[in-house]
Amino acid sequence: MIPIYYFLILSAVLFVMGTVGFLIKKDLITQFMCVEVMLNAANVAFIAFARSASSLNGQIIVFFIITVAAAEAAVGLAIILLVYRQKKSIKTEDSSLMKG
Repeated sequence: MIPIYYFLILSAVLFVMGTVGFLIKKDLITQFMCVEVMLNAANVAFIAFARSASSLNGQIIVFFIITVAAAEAAVGLAIILLVYRQKKSIKTEDSSLMKG
């Protein structure tokens, strides 16, 4: 059996990679994918804790996270598409749609 800390290390590495990618990259699609990587890192941690505790609660939470991530992907991609149609760019510094 694989120890839980292997999964937690994997989860931490994925989360850090997603955070660094979100902060460094300047286009909306890449930032969006980095947020998805961070959500998957949280899923790995939940599954690891659920497996170590022999409980299904963590797996149920992961199911809801995946459902919310799917809805977030649909809405996020629609917003990115609308930004691209108006600004002809997906760079974050080029879009000032959210400013008042």
